[in-house]
Amino acid sequence: MQKMADPEVVDIYGVKWSKWAATLSRRFDIIVAIVLFLAVLSAFHLHFMLLAGDWDFWIDWKDRQWWPTLTPIVAITFPAALQYVFWEKFRLPIGATFGIVCLLIGEWLARAGGFYLWSDFPFSLIWPATLIPGAIVLDTILLLTGNFLLTAIFGGMGFGLLFYAGNLPMLAAYRLPMEVMNTMVSVGDYIGYAFTRTATPEYVRLIERGTLRTFGGHSAVIASFFAGFASTLMYLLWWYIGKFLARVVWVPNKLKTAMGYKKDRPSASEAVAV
Repeated sequence: MQKMADPEVVDIYGVKWSKWAATLSRRFDIIVAIVLFLAVLSAFHLHFMLLAGDWDFWIDWKDRQWWPTLTPIVAITFPAALQYVFWEKFRLPIGATFGIVCLLIGEWLARAGGFYLWSDFPFSLIWPATLIPGAIVLDTILLLTGNFLLTAIFGGMGFGLLFYAGNLPMLAAYRLPMEVMNTMVSVGDYIGYAFTRTATPEYVRLIERGTLRTFGGHSAVIASFFAGFASTLMYLLWWYIGKFLARVVWVPNKLKTAMGYKKDRPSASEAVAV
């Protein structure tokens, strides 16, 4: 007679687990995934807000020179480190997209809660830029080549170039000219004038004085190419940062010795006696 399988035992990848242990393992995996998601979301969002937040907060500060330059350089950091962990440890080409999705969720939570609901700024003034096209290119090149150097060269350049191009469909409507009190301004600038902020940092106030600064121009293309070159270098740096932080370090356990226990391994005389 064929022996019936034990209903209390689950076979997972050739390893026998009890149903209780298998359920506990799955729940632990879910908890780890949730903690990882929240940790990346909070750390990446804090990093991005401290270094590029002012340029990405307001529609009238998304200028043609500094916004497309600084934002990709700052945003490629965590995706590069996450790509090392996901690719080298799990062979999953989703590190960059995972990091950018975490960042965008954190940004939308901050804009909806802190800017829209709390301060009554309209979404037309505060929408965050999207970085998903560049992240998909990073993951795709890593999947096709399997080489981090080629991903840095081609993916980093694509990440910088696609940032301005990917946001232009959303940004173009706010760069249309309009006349307000016999002065020509862009739609984005006028929205900024209508909703006054409490203060403007000096490093923003001194950038590109004059009108029509948000109408685009050749400087946006030059800024995008420079952002791509700088993103390549930043990718290489943060790939090695991810490699350094993902090391497995074995720490010798001195706890038993400190508590007065004997050594785990028997001495030579004890081994002979045994």
